[in-house]
Amino acid sequence: MPAGLHPQPNAPAALLLQETTKTYGDKVTALDHVSLHVPHGSFLAVMGPSGSGKSTLLHCAAGLDTPTSGQVFIDGTEISKLSETKRTKLRRDRIGFIFQSYNLLPSLTVEENITLPLRLARSAPDRAWLDNVIERVGLSPLVDRRPDELSGGQQQRAAIARALVAQPDVVFADEPTGALDLDTAVDVLTLLRDLVDDLGQTVVMVTHDPNAAAWAHGTVVMADGRIREYLARPTANELAASLTHLRRA
Repeated sequence: MPAGLHPQPNAPAALLLQETTKTYGDKVTALDHVSLHVPHGSFLAVMGPSGSGKSTLLHCAAGLDTPTSGQVFIDGTEISKLSETKRTKLRRDRIGFIFQSYNLLPSLTVEENITLPLRLARSAPDRAWLDNVIERVGLSPLVDRRPDELSGGQQQRAAIARALVAQPDVVFADEPTGALDLDTAVDVLTLLRDLVDDLGQTVVMVTHDPNAAAWAHGTVVMADGRIREYLARPTANELAASLTHLRRA
């Protein structure tokens, strides 16, 4: 089994990378023939030292960047060969994003921020699903407030709801707890895990924090643009030890 390939290679893939490589110029290889299989309804964390390639992996996997070679599939659709217009539409319709900085618009209410991707796509929200998502993230009493009236944790919950509103195939989370205190981070990670376990959502989370990664079903550890290790249900201590070993190596 290639390094980093999920141990359920025959399960239907929400996200699949095959020999994906990304180079910049003649000398910098940010991703080096990475293969990765993420089944539907799973929670995968991606860790690694600075410069390991984890952010490049996220960008290529989410269609924000185009790999130099190899293939990327979202629920069976190869996105690495799509035109920019088609890739933009796929990101809007089938991919959700959660960022460390929330990226909420201050002039919009919570509900307007959550439904913004649908309005940009000129699509009406599924009201039952929208209400379910808002209730699931605990923001039902706050839908008419603006972001500056929310705590950091509440803003991140609004960002999570926005990522879910179009019922995407995959949600990508880039350091979603990096700006939160410990207790609030635990609340957000609990929510992400519940979304996977209860709703069957697929989440791929990039993080530098072993404590955050330990909430996932599994973690890939990267170094020098390659997946060096896959750990199933690791503890935070096991992940910290893996990173320490990589830094020493």
